[in-house]
Amino acid sequence: MKLIDFSKQFPDEQSCRDYFREQRQKEGITCKNCKGTSHYWMKTIEQFQCKTCRTRTTLRSGTVMESSNLSFSDWFTAMHLMTATKKGISAKEMQRQLGFKRYEPIWFMMQKIRVAMGARDERYELSGFTEMDEGYFTTVESATVGEKNKKVKRGRGSEKQTPVLVMAQTEYVENPKNHKQHSRCKFFKMKVMPNLESKTINMLVKDSLNPATEVKTDSFSSYKRLNEVINQHVSKVIPPKQAGIELPWVHIAISNAKKNLLNNFHHVDDTYLQNYLDEFTYRLNRRYFGGKLFGRLLIACVSFCWII
Repeated sequence: MKLIDFSKQFPDEQSCRDYFREQRQKEGITCKNCKGTSHYWMKTIEQFQCKTCRTRTTLRSGTVMESSNLSFSDWFTAMHLMTATKKGISAKEMQRQLGFKRYEPIWFMMQKIRVAMGARDERYELSGFTEMDEGYFTTVESATVGEKNKKVKRGRGSEKQTPVLVMAQTEYVENPKNHKQHSRCKFFKMKVMPNLESKTINMLVKDSLNPATEVKTDSFSSYKRLNEVINQHVSKVIPPKQAGIELPWVHIAISNAKKNLLNNFHHVDDTYLQNYLDEFTYRLNRRYFGGKLFGRLLIACVSFCWII
């Protein structure tokens, strides 16, 4: 959605509230008391009331905005700015655009939205032919922020490098035009890994891929047990210089994600790396949605309840 269209559709707080209520009614409301799904809107107090037990539900309750003191207009503007461009926006810039003095509530709101993005993508699993490889993202440990002189290990296993499992569902193109690649990518998943053990990788693959998926990887030892969770695994010895050719879409995604994080943020805490990757893959998987992306994100936020 372009900025001028967004401004016309949501010029004030009431227009945001009305649209949010419409989306809630379309997605359905579940009573916290009796689990009933039949409600009617009480305009005088702006709450939903269960037809069965008369329990009332506020407009924010049961959504990502629950317990938030920020206005609907602030939430809508944040969701628009996070989806209006391919590169995203930092919390500091969001704070400046919204005119807030305090940074923390804006940062927390954006983290909630990122979690809702990740929860939405968790509903889907990759299938067909899938490339898979691990990437290493530079992060800062929560306990070591500011410790400039601390010695850290280099290479694989470094405290500054967080391993991420990257999966790209691709499909073969029979007659590529203009000398383009013979494959094209459809959907991605990126999962932060606490370690590089086979057990950890298999658990992530089981949650992310259809068992009938054909997976192609390099010859990394931790991939040897993938046949326990998928039907077909193709492992190949790939020299480092050939990795971008043998697994092109995975390495394109890793490269773009690293550039995105580096350009938008001074540093990324390892605790929240998954949230930032969820935002990146959410936009990437919906790269052809155009002006519909804001509406899809709003539905994801309506359907997701943040539990403190």
